[in-house]
Amino acid sequence: MFGSIYMTTAELAEKLRYDARYVRECLKDSVLVEGIHYFRPFGRRKILYVWEAIEKDMLKGAGENLFIPMSRGGVCHG
Repeated sequence: MFGSIYMTTAELAEKLRYDARYVRECLKDSVLVEGIHYFRPFGRRKILYVWEAIEKDMLKGAGENLFIPMSRGGVCHG
């Protein structure tokens, strides 16, 4: 994690274009994992997010399985 970009909840929310409350209540501890995506410096209450880890997981599988769903349940691999 050395040399990573650390962000507050508000900064992460702005970068992801989500509301900060959504990040705190929905993403933290369900999608974002403590020790990987965020940590509490000096064991305190404040949370800092690790942008590189979040970006890596967001883009994981982004180029795989690209298809367009069709109305009758099939898919178009376009």
